[in-house]
Amino acid sequence: MGSPVVDNRYIIISADTHAGGSHAQYREYLDSQYHEDFDAWRGKYKNPFKDLKDDGRIRNWDNDVRRSQQEADGIVGEVIFPNTVPPFFPSFVLFAGQPRPEEYEHRRAGIQAHNRWLVDFVKEDPERRAGIGQIFLNDIDHAIEDATFIKENGLRGGVLLPNIPPDATWMKPVYDPEYDRLWAFLQDNEIPVNIHGGAGAPDYGKYDFSMLLYINEVSFFSQRPFVHMLLGGVFERFPRLKMVMTETGLAWVPPLLKRLDDMIIQIRDTGATGEIRYTDGNKRTMTATEAFQQNFWMGVSQPGPADVAARDVLAPGRFMWGSDYPHDEGTYPFTREHLRQVFEGVAPEEMGQILSGNAADLYGFDLEALAPYAAAVGPTVDELSQPLVELPENPNDALRKGVRQTAA
Repeated sequence: MGSPVVDNRYIIISADTHAGGSHAQYREYLDSQYHEDFDAWRGKYKNPFKDLKDDGRIRNWDNDVRRSQQEADGIVGEVIFPNTVPPFFPSFVLFAGQPRPEEYEHRRAGIQAHNRWLVDFVKEDPERRAGIGQIFLNDIDHAIEDATFIKENGLRGGVLLPNIPPDATWMKPVYDPEYDRLWAFLQDNEIPVNIHGGAGAPDYGKYDFSMLLYINEVSFFSQRPFVHMLLGGVFERFPRLKMVMTETGLAWVPPLLKRLDDMIIQIRDTGATGEIRYTDGNKRTMTATEAFQQNFWMGVSQPGPADVAARDVLAPGRFMWGSDYPHDEGTYPFTREHLRQVFEGVAPEEMGQILSGNAADLYGFDLEALAPYAAAVGPTVDELSQPLVELPENPNDALRKGVRQTAA
């Protein structure tokens, strides 16, 4: 499948980008029976998100803008998560929560429209894009049906797993055995299951400080699918299930694994923690570390030094770098500077795997097909080996203008 370095230049695949259609585009991909309802919904919709307004929003669907900006950053391949607001969603796709029974039909029609749009969007640059389709968990048969569409239509990024918040009481938790049919289908068809940070938090209500509560706790809720599926025995029953956590960092993983390992081993050996006694059904055959290294890849977006230092907690070949394009908190337009800053001292061979090789193995990119693009725009090995000694000037101005300003 090729090398992650070509002509002394790195091939870079971002394991975390976001894209989506406009409402006008989504209407074209929506089942016609919902057009009248969509028009009524769209007439009332008000967009609260900065990156979906004005000129910035076109980066979600404009091929020329998107390609030119990422190439200016040295990036030639991307794994695409959703970003815009699909039909009938109450807000941004990752924040929208799980559909209630009375919303489910229309919300599912909305993600099906997105999936169809994404199929065509990926076809505009098939060698360079791995699209991640959406499913819901309200109906297992429907989830398998939508995952089948995703697989058969070339969305090799896999599926985005909905993260069920604790107040979605109409949904079964992800450790419920009812989902085993879905896990078996995804495992047997080698479909990656992606969990994206930012989802799974409860509704904090309409208070001035609600976002403070959200930003303080969302990282905990983003980790819950791993913990729940682990303790529910999912990874023991489905050892070949390919799980990916993206934009959650990595530094938090080692202390969590140690705490869980200690608990699992104590219960397995003694059947108790303090005064609490456990039945055999509570005893796990695998530790958290064993399950994590067996089942998990990490899409580590805009990592910090602590995330990079924690990479050995993963099985070899499982750390994938991400830019989070086009979000403001992402690395664009300073990806080169970011990589020089946080990966200082990492050997070129490992750097190549982090920047593209690992993502290519999981998501099926052909590095030989990406090589000509990287030969033209990829950063050199020598360039990224230089420590960053000065930050860019006026980075916020550069971000607004979408241009790079080189640091020494």
